[in-house]
Amino acid sequence: MKSENMKKQIAILGSTGSIGTQALEVIEEHADLYEVYCLTANNKVQLLAEQAHKFKPAAIVIANEQRYDELKVLMSDMPDIKVYAGAQALDEIVEAGPIDMVLTAMVGFSGLNPTIHAIKAGKTICLANKETLVVAGELILQLAQQYHTPILPVDSEHSAIFQSLVGEDQNPIEKILLTASGGPFRLKSMEEIAHVTKADALRHPTWDMGAKITIDSASMMNKGFEVIEAKWLFGVEADRIQVLVHPQSIVHSAVQFQDGSVKAQLGVPDMRLPIQYAFSFPQRLHLSGERLDLFKAQHLEFFEPDLNKFRCLALAFEAIKKGGNMPCIVNAANEIVNRGFLEDKCGFLQMGDIIAETMQRATFDKEPSYDTYIATDAEARRIATELMNK
Repeated sequence: MKSENMKKQIAILGSTGSIGTQALEVIEEHADLYEVYCLTANNKVQLLAEQAHKFKPAAIVIANEQRYDELKVLMSDMPDIKVYAGAQALDEIVEAGPIDMVLTAMVGFSGLNPTIHAIKAGKTICLANKETLVVAGELILQLAQQYHTPILPVDSEHSAIFQSLVGEDQNPIEKILLTASGGPFRLKSMEEIAHVTKADALRHPTWDMGAKITIDSASMMNKGFEVIEAKWLFGVEADRIQVLVHPQSIVHSAVQFQDGSVKAQLGVPDMRLPIQYAFSFPQRLHLSGERLDLFKAQHLEFFEPDLNKFRCLALAFEAIKKGGNMPCIVNAANEIVNRGFLEDKCGFLQMGDIIAETMQRATFDKEPSYDTYIATDAEARRIATELMNK
């Protein structure tokens, strides 16, 4: 039995990132409905401690064990809040009895294991960590079915598709129209893109996001990952998922049905909306903030993506076609080059070259197990690192 307090108990994995901080805004706005049970971060001890003082969760976890002592000191005036550290603590905390929902907002491959533990513990998953489905989509879906665990998408595009499918029951999907802003380099030539800097890439025209996803958005690898995510979440093959560059980021994605009807979800670019919808589904709650004014948003444009210019998107489609552990290889190589680009260790166009080369060299496995994914991730990272440091 749950306690008299019937508020939904939420664990936020990655509470100090862009999604995590906005999720806390949603929880604050609906404090009568939601309560934070657990907050986790990778390195940002100061912000994690501030969040813990404000939201008073039962527990907090810092993934980097070297920051544990620092966090303990910052939390010394709050003895009721348990403080843990390390990857194992992350896996264990999501299994805690009182938790109803786990928002997976961690960045990268590290989100996979805690997500698996949360699924096995029967927690509703609000999925914001796209790498989980990119790396191990098949495994995650099998587990979700086996443990009867709902997975609700938080990505704005997948939330839009999900919202467009509500009420459609089992009506077959003819095509998914996945929109992309096109990032900051949409109008640049190949020559110009060859010389862009990380400062250029970090200036996203419509969304305010963390560094990794902003670089992935600039290279359009992010959109490639979202195609893989959509394939698993909605059971639609990649050749029926069309990417449309839509610079205004008003149409967040759409679904075309077999009668030719297209349903889309529109709104201002605000990540709190898909976060809140995942928390409140099937209900809609009031959300403060700007409303879409179609008189102001006069021009809604849609373009085909240039796969020569945005090679990463083409590589993602290639990985989907190949299947097996290939998306895992692409993700691992991408995490290395993304970090490398941010640290000035490789150029913008080199990212695609290194990923393509890693795809050639890493061991391919048509039917990977969980252990295969772990081994593949390590091998692909090693290969990509070697290629980058050549």
